[in-house]
Amino acid sequence: MKSTISQLARGVQESPTLKLNEKATILKEKGEAVIHLGGGEPKTKTPIDAILAASGKLTSAEIKYTPTDGIPELKKAVVRYTEENYGKIVGARNIMISPGAKAALYALFLAILDPQDEVIIPAPYWVSYPEMVKLCYAKPVIITPEDGRFEPALREIEESVTSYTKAVIINSPNNPSGAVYSEKFIGEMVEFCEKKGIYLIMDDIYHKLVFSSVTPVPCYKYSRDGSENSKLVVINGISKLYGMTGFRIGWAVANTKLIETMINIQAQTVSCPSALLQMAAVGALNGSQSYVDSLRLTLENNANVMARELLSIDGVRLIKPKGTFYCLPDFRAYSIDSVALSKELLEKALVVTVPGKEFGMEGHLRLSYCGTLKDIIEGVQRIKWVLDPSTPKEIYIGDRKYVRNWR
Repeated sequence: MKSTISQLARGVQESPTLKLNEKATILKEKGEAVIHLGGGEPKTKTPIDAILAASGKLTSAEIKYTPTDGIPELKKAVVRYTEENYGKIVGARNIMISPGAKAALYALFLAILDPQDEVIIPAPYWVSYPEMVKLCYAKPVIITPEDGRFEPALREIEESVTSYTKAVIINSPNNPSGAVYSEKFIGEMVEFCEKKGIYLIMDDIYHKLVFSSVTPVPCYKYSRDGSENSKLVVINGISKLYGMTGFRIGWAVANTKLIETMINIQAQTVSCPSALLQMAAVGALNGSQSYVDSLRLTLENNANVMARELLSIDGVRLIKPKGTFYCLPDFRAYSIDSVALSKELLEKALVVTVPGKEFGMEGHLRLSYCGTLKDIIEGVQRIKWVLDPSTPKEIYIGDRKYVRNWR
């Protein structure tokens, strides 16, 4: 019988992070002592300025359609944000507000990609990049750094460029590794893409969540093309910086012609972002920024604790993260199959991790440190108990005793 599902849809992979979230939720609802080290959202509450702005809008009882590209108040806030954090002066016509940074990125891909076009994606990469490219009938070209680091070299990008190359996407600070690409590399990429006439997409959703030894690199610093022909695009949003993952507000900054095309696409798909949630974003961007500083300091402390715990496991290797919510330790001393290892840790120790295979790094696991210190320490101790035969055979998980009988 002929399938009723399109060939394109059949080729799109399920989101592993969302699937794991669902599985962890089900186990918790059953009363299991699950520790979730796979999540991408901090435990902190939404900033009060965002809540007050949204509440004011809600009590007005005027929650209607907004302009497709976003309300003027939010676009004005993004203009200021771009100038203050990137040193780049842009206008409202250079900005499109969207229902999340992911929606902005997908609208961008739809606007620039034709069938058979190629997008260069350095590994490790966010799981959705290749799938979104495929949804545009284009081809993801994965680049894995040869030296084992998480930052590619310009040479590796150059060697992958063909006549079909339409764009390169850079995510720094990086999900899943926590790596922050060097200023030298960012500068080289801006100059290279401008020279080749290739779109450079900067996914900067974590760009201010960097640790004390690091300064985020503003890509515009190296751009020589400030005209309406510029192919430099910045994607950002409020989800990570303010811990407002459920508000689903993001934006794109690009040349006006490209933004106009993206607005047309958004108008014919999602219509417009939520009026209520856009006001919350205005409150976050215009309000006190102490929340961001507090979150960044908490993440840095959590990352240090997780690194300490992971490095106590014999054979585990780790490039310490410099930002974001995540690290990507190498578990190949125990298994080269990250999917099987992730399943084993969930089944035997009730610890949720994300297989590195999903990010283009087999043998690794993505672990999140945006939860509590208690969960980080106990979660890694459970992982160590599963893997390291030198640890005691018995462990208590919740109020139940488990006995290791496999190593």
